[in-house]
Amino acid sequence: MIKTNGIPFLDLVTPHRELREELLEVFNSALDTAGFIGGAVVEAFEREFAAFCGVSQCAGVGSGTDALRFALIAAGVGEGDIAVTVPNTFIATTEAISQTGARPVFVDIDERTFNMDPRKLEEYLNGECCVDGATGYLVDRKLGRRVAAIVPVHLYGQTADMDPILELAERYKLLVIEDACQAHGAEYFSKRDGCWKKAGSMGLAAAFSFYPGKNLGACGEAGAVTTNDAELARKIRMLRDHGQAQKYYHDVEGYNGRLDAIQAGILRVKLARLPAWNEQRRQSAGHYAELLGSTEGVAIPVEPEWSKAVHHVYAIRVKDREQLQRHMAAEKIATAIHYPVPLHLQKAYATSGYQAGDFPIAERCAAEILSLPMFPGLRYEDRIRVAECVQAFLGVEAEAAFAAMAGSSRG
Repeated sequence: MIKTNGIPFLDLVTPHRELREELLEVFNSALDTAGFIGGAVVEAFEREFAAFCGVSQCAGVGSGTDALRFALIAAGVGEGDIAVTVPNTFIATTEAISQTGARPVFVDIDERTFNMDPRKLEEYLNGECCVDGATGYLVDRKLGRRVAAIVPVHLYGQTADMDPILELAERYKLLVIEDACQAHGAEYFSKRDGCWKKAGSMGLAAAFSFYPGKNLGACGEAGAVTTNDAELARKIRMLRDHGQAQKYYHDVEGYNGRLDAIQAGILRVKLARLPAWNEQRRQSAGHYAELLGSTEGVAIPVEPEWSKAVHHVYAIRVKDREQLQRHMAAEKIATAIHYPVPLHLQKAYATSGYQAGDFPIAERCAAEILSLPMFPGLRYEDRIRVAECVQAFLGVEAEAAFAAMAGSSRG
């Protein structure tokens, strides 16, 4: 990171400088062995990431979008089906659903966590669907389609409330495919099972993205599917490689969605650092909460007792979000907006039948969310500066505690 007076939103330069020699070894090894696609390095990463997530199977693929698409296809979701998800996520979630031939249907979110609200999910399943007497499938009355799957998104590095979601899925015989693309290492306490569980270990399968800006990021595109279902993993490995069970023998028509060995090697190097990086993010989030938690006009992220978030994004809610963003830019503090237009209001889904007001909580949050700088290595004094800048815009005097905290041990 170039040393300036500015605070970046994300620093991707410093960790790569620190890991330069190890990353160059990965590249040199690939050159020396000509092992570029698949092979031992990819298999080693798959084993290690599966162990990290607490599952038995991992299949590396080309991107997070590939991961979700392949997981849905391998699970049997396809033409004419419905997959239920949320409108406040990146479009890759719904692209993956649509590209299987299924249709995304939305339910609103929990205003505290920005994740799928299990009560809204239950309202949809109970109120807008019925069991077809001939097939036994749950069917959306208006669309006449089978409801096949639920795709909860673990947004901003915090898991959705999975126990009630899984209970509804069991009641209605639905698949659960986790979109864990922002939640590498996030944990959820399951009261049903009496233990903490990693994101990516709770549904039938889960999709991860290793886009460079993620908590675990490649130096290019990469993704993975995690699961405890060996047969599902086998199908995904065929789908990613043109449907091949062995070279030139194609059981199905597949895709070109493989994870290359250089990216897998880079991910192995970074995976060893991920727990420490996630802990640094948690410390920064805790500090932001101390600084901004009692500031009038700011709603900070809520971490329920059942969650150990890894804070891929630290999104606050404020009125006049755009004006605050301009104010912070003038102070050389970079911010971002995730995501300004909910998916049901995007042009891409103009024919889906949704309109403004259908998901009021997602719409309200989308208009108010502003993401603050968040990355491993974010300095203590920079967090204070960020918080002071927010407070100055709101006309709130920085709390006296700032001075005391500035003189205490650095977090």
